[in-house]
Amino acid sequence: MSSLRLHFLSVVGTAVVFIFTLWVNQEIFTHSEFVRGVNWIYLPAGIRLLATLLLGGDGALGLLLASWLVNFFYFFPNDALRSFVGGIIATVAPYAVYRLAQEIYGLRASLSNLTAKRLLILVLAYSIASPLLHHVWFFLRGDTQDIFNRFLAMFVGDLLGTLIIIYTMKLLLALLPKRSVAPLRDGT
Repeated sequence: MSSLRLHFLSVVGTAVVFIFTLWVNQEIFTHSEFVRGVNWIYLPAGIRLLATLLLGGDGALGLLLASWLVNFFYFFPNDALRSFVGGIIATVAPYAVYRLAQEIYGLRASLSNLTAKRLLILVLAYSIASPLLHHVWFFLRGDTQDIFNRFLAMFVGDLLGTLIIIYTMKLLLALLPKRSVAPLRDGT
């Protein structure tokens, strides 16, 4: 498969998975919406972190396109600025955590040096970074009504959603058949 085709499929695949996860979240956790776009459980947050950890820039680009699509046409169709900036913020937060992990932990593309403890730290860092960046933007726009409670709801939603996605993936990977390694012959 050509490199360009692989990048394209990574970007499009990320966007499709993100939008599908958003739909699932809206169907299952519709009762957990605090305000429009802020849920107490937000599964797409987990896809954001997972996509950037696995796919780097391709994942981030797919997230940006998907975020713009859902912001402009679903969440905030009458607020172009909020849709545009919100899509960027939603992408910058997980990508910044990914880049930080590369710098601090020397994160490899295979994620082979991503321990359980490091992963939990990244989940927590992302769950703080995303609502923090969003709420700095809200503050700069003068949208300060109930800002602490919105921050708390977004933090909890991102944290729970990310933990659910990450540990669901971990469980699914554990259920895959193990590849056995043939025993070495000692020549006898």
